[in-house]
Amino acid sequence: MFLKVQLQWNVIIPSESLDAKGLALQKAIVVRLLEDFSTKKATKDHGYFLAVTTLDSMGEGRVRQHTGDVLFPVTFSGLTFKIFRGEILEATVHKILKHGVFLRCGPVENIYLSYQKMTDYRYVPGENPIFMNEKMSKIEKDVAVRLMVIGTKYMEAEREFQTVASLEGDFLGPV
Repeated sequence: MFLKVQLQWNVIIPSESLDAKGLALQKAIVVRLLEDFSTKKATKDHGYFLAVTTLDSMGEGRVRQHTGDVLFPVTFSGLTFKIFRGEILEATVHKILKHGVFLRCGPVENIYLSYQKMTDYRYVPGENPIFMNEKMSKIEKDVAVRLMVIGTKYMEAEREFQTVASLEGDFLGPV
């Protein structure tokens, strides 16, 4: 689900980037905010960071004593993507294993669909393994699958979410 959030961050501008003209300073703050935003990737509370939509306010800069860098408190609005339990998603298969498949949906790289949660489907081994049901519906690489999220877990070290999904429900499966 896409969320609109308002965040407050501290942006640090190196002393070399400071200029007497205010416009260059504002540009440096915005550029640094965008750099910090893109490297942050995700948080447990907000999900994956996608875009900064507006810069709402910039506070007074405070000089850091030992480095000479200037710290600016900044408030901005942004767009995030977070998966919730019970949500229905469309994801693309990127890896098939004997015990299930891994899918991707937007910035989420690790959605796992276990063979136990797709009861109608059976594993068919081969050079290009697939899962197939009695109606000849196939789950294979690069196929879009509609699924339901059963759980998510935020991995702090990788700054990403791991998700477990199911096909148990109406209108779920290959699209």
